[in-house]
Amino acid sequence: METDRRLSELYPGSARDLCELRFDTPFQLLVATVLSAQTTDERVNMVTPALFARYPEPADLAEAQTEELEGLIHSTGFFRAKARNLIGLGAALRDRYDSEVPKDLDELVTIPGVGRKTGNVIRSVAFDLPGLAVDTHVTRLTRLLGLTGSDDPVKIESEVCTLLRPAAWGGFGLRLILHGRRVCVARRPSCGECLLNDFCPSAFRAAPVARAATPSGPAGSRRRGPAKAGSDGPGGAGRRARLSGPEPG
Repeated sequence: METDRRLSELYPGSARDLCELRFDTPFQLLVATVLSAQTTDERVNMVTPALFARYPEPADLAEAQTEELEGLIHSTGFFRAKARNLIGLGAALRDRYDSEVPKDLDELVTIPGVGRKTGNVIRSVAFDLPGLAVDTHVTRLTRLLGLTGSDDPVKIESEVCTLLRPAAWGGFGLRLILHGRRVCVARRPSCGECLLNDFCPSAFRAAPVARAATPSGPAGSRRRGPAKAGSDGPGGAGRRARLSGPEPG
């Protein structure tokens, strides 16, 4: 697929190379990916060294004191729900999988805090197995590129995977995430800089999102202007391949 070929030139490497969460083991990647919901990879990478040192194995995490764990992960947001999921995750790995992270997606999604998105990250990044993680960036870009007409993550995964060889699924998803944060930014896409603009059916058609009306100035003189590109823009926090968005446990 031409989209994959071009993005591979811009963002080279395997799924593991493209993932910016720091980890040494599948267990550490699983914990880090659960923590990455609604925060940045940079923030997760600031938290995980102390977390991994305190809870090096699933059994240690299963026995964690809730308040202590919440304190360690507080800065990642949604820390109470994440702490519950992490303790449940540790217990599930200890009790059902002999403290090993399973490779099968159907097994992964039975673990607290793990949905298809996280499961596919683990498969593709930790185990070099086929897995397309569909987050909000992947959903948006696949629709803009005309690769799918659906907004359902499971349908998107199914339809896009038919266009690629299985070995390419993981890397393609992570490249879409990077591209969606660096170039095809939701609030202000940089179509002129995009290497896909000669065949993307949405190129140069998406108008920037306008600012909300400002309350300053005399009545009737409120102005709207283009929204500034936030940290998702080129060179900002968007350089992190964050897999944003919580998943059901």
